[in-house]
Amino acid sequence: MAVQLTPYLTMNGNAKEAIQFYQQALEAEVLFIQNFEEMPENPEFPLPAEMKDRVSHATLKIGESVLMFSDSFPGQASQNGNLLSICITTDSPEQAGQYFEALKQGGKVEMPLQETFFSPNYGIVADKFGVVFQVFTQGPH
Repeated sequence: MAVQLTPYLTMNGNAKEAIQFYQQALEAEVLFIQNFEEMPENPEFPLPAEMKDRVSHATLKIGESVLMFSDSFPGQASQNGNLLSICITTDSPEQAGQYFEALKQGGKVEMPLQETFFSPNYGIVADKFGVVFQVFTQGPH
């Protein structure tokens, strides 16, 4: 039996912007994207006009990993938090630096990219959407 865990990000109406950002910052490839208006209609739950252009589901491939997205429905509680972070692991300190620099644009550095006892190049950054990334470089330090 194969089991896989996939980070799923629920955005507050800005999933398309986040997807475009990750395409550039992390060289992500969009595998699938669908708006709410492309879903089958349910007469019992009519779709509000402001939802039609929001993302109902998207899948990105970043390296060998998958990241999923959707926008929240109006009135659905969503908040940024630090209970979930995404760890980007690479064996290239240069690539780690590129990812870190791209993700910090409009975001907040929580721990500068630096050598630690467990990594030659490690840092933590919350991007402009409030998503926390740990950038981790494998290898000797």
